Amino acid sequence: MNAPPTIDPVTAHPDNDVVHWLTNDTRDERFIDNIFAELCVRLQRAGIPVKRASLHILIHHPQWLGARIMWADGMREAEIARVDYDVRERSEYIDSPANEIHDGATVVRENLERDPSVGRKHAVYDEMRAKGLTDYVAWPLYHTLGKRHLVTFATDRPGGFGDAHIADLLKLLPVLALVSEIRIKNRLARTLLETYVGSHAGELILAGATRRGSGTTVRAAIMICDLRDFTRISDNWPRDDVIDLLNGYFDAMSEPIARHGGEILKFIGDGLLAIFPLSQPSACANLLLAVAEARQAMVALNEKNSETGRAPLNYGIGVHVGDVMYGNIGSHTRLDFTVIGPAVNMASRLETLTKQLGRTVLLSRAFADFVESDFDLERVGEYPVRGFNDPIELFAYHG
Repeated sequence: MNAPPTIDPVTAHPDNDVVHWLTNDTRDERFIDNIFAELCVRLQRAGIPVKRASLHILIHHPQWLGARIMWADGMREAEIARVDYDVRERSEYIDSPANEIHDGATVVRENLERDPSVGRKHAVYDEMRAKGLTDYVAWPLYHTLGKRHLVTFATDRPGGFGDAHIADLLKLLPVLALVSEIRIKNRLARTLLETYVGSHAGELILAGATRRGSGTTVRAAIMICDLRDFTRISDNWPRDDVIDLLNGYFDAMSEPIARHGGEILKFIGDGLLAIFPLSQPSACANLLLAVAEARQAMVALNEKNSETGRAPLNYGIGVHVGDVMYGNIGSHTRLDFTVIGPAVNMASRLETLTKQLGRTVLLSRAFADFVESDFDLERVGEYPVRGFNDPIELFAYHG
């Protein structure tokens, strides 16, 4: 195990030095896991025999119910584990201290030295006994508006924590609640922005790009994808089936885009808009690699859907490259961070032409110039495109 970080010895009472540090000296630390690990080491130096500690937080994320931050004696950094939504149905959670706190308990204390047959029955207590721990305590950590999280401490001291140790830990909780809430809400803001507008746009917004009309010109490859016959599907299928179908389709399309450096800016009903900025030299090639992987994922999804009697899903993709305005557009009180410009319109028109020309993926000549030497493209011909004066030379990609 790693050695603890070097920290000036804490010689005074913890409700002076540790609380002062937590209140005044953590303002430049962005991450709560780093603060929590150092807090535990400082508690040890102050004479509180903490051997193991954890912080359990609820978060708003499409995939995760929460996260557990775990520290043990000798660790330089705390470990973070994400917790999925199904955890509350599993034995590891049922009758656990976390569940007791969630159900309203104000403290959970377990004497790990006593006969296990007379104590609470849960695997986490057996694990702690096996590691030589003697006492365990868990408290809710109260954030604003009634939100409750969880903090736990355990020791290997014979006889467990003393009354003075418990009193000192209790004095820390209100300050730890304030310090953790600030970090968790900062992380929550970042997570929500990444979830709803994408990671790059989210970073720009957090950096202050929130004024209406603010933005920049970006040269990018633009990809617009649309599901075929969605109106018929949504009119005839049960609502939950439609949502499940859309989620599967968006997973198949979105994950390859993210994996190859693209950014999805918008889901529009059954369609999506993504860009691959040309600041990355291989952006256009990466877009086609993402399209090829998405095609394979859609084949697998259709095979899975066929097992439940669902018809296969078909889609069209239009791809172009050009300059776009990337920034804030909207009303005085409601903005959208997106891209606009003729290049976006062209990608949209090409997606529409996939139906007419019977091709799944259509590329403009401007885009094909970037990738033609490295990818096998089919020249489809020149076609008029609504809103543009001259016919556009089109290529199909079957990779």
